[in-house]
Amino acid sequence: MLKIQVNGVHDVVGEDVLKYVTKKISKLDKYIPRSARQSAHAEIFLKESNNKSDKKQCTCEAVMHLPKDMFAVEETTINIYAAIDIVEAKLINQLKKYKQKHSDKFTAKKLVRSFKRKS
Repeated sequence: MLKIQVNGVHDVVGEDVLKYVTKKISKLDKYIPRSARQSAHAEIFLKESNNKSDKKQCTCEAVMHLPKDMFAVEETTINIYAAIDIVEAKLINQLKKYKQKHSDKFTAKKLVRSFKRKS
């Protein structure tokens, strides 16, 4: 189970946003190698700010800690939900690369064993 910590920067995170973040980020568990799932955790920082041009900017920053690596992703949009979705997509891409990099040795050994058994 992925441990998720959600923080609001200069603001309190609403219950609906908290549920949405938890739902989206908890889906990333399947992209993490099984050996790394116990120690993996994610920190999500949500920030809303008003610029001088009277446009509301919402920033979502995610920091994911894994045993051999750490990922940091940040996105700024007008809508907080859109920022969360984009951060999720970026994390999925990075986690796929991480899983491929750290799981290839095991997969190669497994394939070699299966060919040896057939011979």
